[in-house]
Order: sequence, then C-alpha cells, then structure tokens
Amino acid sequence: MQVEFLGGAGEIGRSAVLIDDSLLLDYGMASESPPQYPVGDVDPDAVVVSHGHLDHVGAVPALLSGTEQPPVHWTPPTRELALTLAEDTLKLHGGSPRCPFTENDVRRIGEVSATHGYREPFEAAGYEVTFYDAGHIPGSAHVLVEDGETRLLYTGDFHTDERRGGDAASGRANGREAPVSGQRLVPATTDRPDADAVICESTYSDVSHEDRGDVEASFVETLRTTVWQGGTVVVPAFAIGRTQEIMLVCAAHDIDCYVDGMGQRVIEQLRHHPAFLRDADAFRGAVSNARFVDGRDGQRRRIADQNAVVVTTSGMLSGGPAMTYVPAIADQPVNTIAMTGYQVEGTPGRDLLETGSAEIDGRVMPVSAQVEAYDFSAHADREGLLSFLDAYRDSRLLINHGDRCESFARELRAEGHDASAPTLGETVTLS
Repeated sequence: MQVEFLGGAGEIGRSAVLIDDSLLLDYGMASESPPQYPVGDVDPDAVVVSHGHLDHVGAVPALLSGTEQPPVHWTPPTRELALTLAEDTLKLHGGSPRCPFTENDVRRIGEVSATHGYREPFEAAGYEVTFYDAGHIPGSAHVLVEDGETRLLYTGDFHTDERRGGDAASGRANGREAPVSGQRLVPATTDRPDADAVICESTYSDVSHEDRGDVEASFVETLRTTVWQGGTVVVPAFAIGRTQEIMLVCAAHDIDCYVDGMGQRVIEQLRHHPAFLRDADAFRGAVSNARFVDGRDGQRRRIADQNAVVVTTSGMLSGGPAMTYVPAIADQPVNTIAMTGYQVEGTPGRDLLETGSAEIDGRVMPVSAQVEAYDFSAHADREGLLSFLDAYRDSRLLINHGDRCESFARELRAEGHDASAPTLGETVTLS
C-alpha cells in the first residue's frame, strides 16, 4: 500500500492522503491568505471524508469539476456540513482565488454522494472501508481502509475522555454540574479497530487540556457574573461543533442565550441526525432554550444593549455577526468577550487575546470589555493521544495534522513505538 501525503503533513490544514493513486482520504483547505490547498494533481477513483470541518473537506467540490466525478463517501452529518461549508465559501469568495470551485461543482455533490453509518463496511475504489466514531463533531469518523493485506487506520480528528476530576457517575466536578465525560455534543471515541498502520493527528501533542468540568464551571461563572453585574457576554464560536456545544452548556446551567450566525443552520441540520449526538433529548431541550437571531431591523444592536449572552460566529473574529456585537460592547468594562476556541496566529481573535485590541471591519479597535479564553477543544490532548496510541504498540504510526509532528514521533519512538512523521508530498510504503 502506497500512502502519499498531499496535505496535513507537519501542518494543520488542507488534510489530504492518497492511497495507491486511487483512494483519497479528505481534501481540505487552509484558510490562510492566500488559502492553501493540497499539493499535486489528483484524480482519485473515490474520496472518503473523515468529517465536516474546512481543513478536511473544504476543497472537495473542486474534485468534481472534470468530466470524471469520483464518488464521495461520508457519514450523513458530514455530507450536510460539507455542503454548508461549500455554500458559505461560494457566498463569501465565489469567483476569487479563495474559492477553488463553482456552483456547478457544489451541485454535483448530490450526484456522487454516498453516506454510511458507523461500523458499516463499504467498498470504495476497490478497498473495504469502515467508519468508526471519532468523538470530534457529529458524524466525525476514524477511517479504516483494508486491501486484503494491510489494514490502515486514518484517525481524522478525534476526542477522548479527558476528564480527570469530579465524580464521573454523578457528573459533578468541584460542586458544579459537569459532563459525565468529554463534550456534551458527542461522546468521546472508544473505538480502537485493529490496524497494521495508523495515520494519527497530533494537534495537541504537547498540551494537557484543563479538566472539562473545571473549564465549564469557570465559563458558566463568567456568564452569570457578567449578566448579574449588568453586562453583556459575546461568545465567539465556530459554527460547526462549538456553537452547539456552548448552547448545550448554557441550557444545562439554565442560562438563556441568543444564537447567531451560521451555527443556526448547523443546529437545524443536526436535529435531523439524532443518532450522531450524545444526547438527542438534551439537544432538543437546548434548541428550545436558545433564542435565534435573524439580524433584521437592527436586532443585533438591540441585543447588544441587553444583559444577555450571545453565541455567534466567527470563532476567531474574522467575520460574521461578531463584527456587529464586539464593537457594540467593546468600550464597557462590565461586558465580556469569552473566546471558546483556538485562535490562529494573525487572526483578530489572537490579536485581541495578546494585545487587548483587534482589527474589526478594517479598523484597529481597543477593547475595554473583559476578554477571557476557555479551552473547549474537541481534540485529544497529549494524554488522550498517548492513551489512544497505546492500543497500537505493534502498529506503524504515521504522525500528521500538527505543528510538531516530528517531535511527537520522536517522543513516541522513545516509548517503543515505530513512529515517523511524513513530510509534505512524501510517499510511504506500507507492507
């Protein structure tokens, strides 16, 4: 089995792995300026997508622009999320270098799409492929590829049970209600299918996440305190996964919240896929608890003047309704901006955390409101990665999707693993 790394090798973004010049695993984009796409020309016989985030699925429609359109395999939620991302990219950047496909390419997705559930083997480009729950976002999957001789596991992005405090049976931590384990939106991965080789993400290979119960308790306390003191909380959140997680947190702690931005569409989509949620009843309750914003007739300005909690895109303050809310609350110290995700270097969100000011809609804006950061990561941390890989001590490990892949591979070798970190464009032979 020949495995070529077209993206995601020694980097986070544009994930793409090609097997035997035939089966393509993911085809993402890195939303930099200019955007980065997988390297090389590719004409696969089939595509398998691990999950619906831009860095794994963002460039898939570009594969459908030729005369031969390969079938695209994914879970039902991933298909819907991929279409949402594609349509958003068209809306924002269609006809520019930031959008490598057309409306016709996106329409073709419906013609080539094939959806599969977890643990339901299917054929793709002559391989037997099986999805396993990766615990990252709804529909996210580990991808097991078998050719009759070699079993290759592509982890995609995944999340493990990282709670190390509190009472797991009662879901209590430090006197506060907390998740029994991991995220509220999806359960942590417990699948460890047998594999001869594993391509493993390493996003947080040098980070230990704070206990999720403690993070949630601190976040909830900030929301309650700010509103009680007469302020407004703006919670920038990624549309896919994070918006829904924060909505669930608010509902579990009886905190009213507004939800704005593309995350609303994702919420509606996920309502149609309850089997891919951790607790469908809790999700329905959280939807009922939230108030959704359409932005008409100055609605956002009025909400910003209330003592309210607003969960809105974008998660890194690079666009979306946050461009209205943040300027509206920025000059009052009683207000709070609660960041809930990793802030890429060079984004307004990162600048705000580091300097107390950010470029919003073309002007640098000093922010007097309180700025807090909470680690609601949906990735496994160092302990989670090591625990997961402990099940593969007899397997060859190929480390990708991280900014310190070689360092982590070296650490794994010191622990007795057969581990390496392929470089961009490198082809690895598995036997």
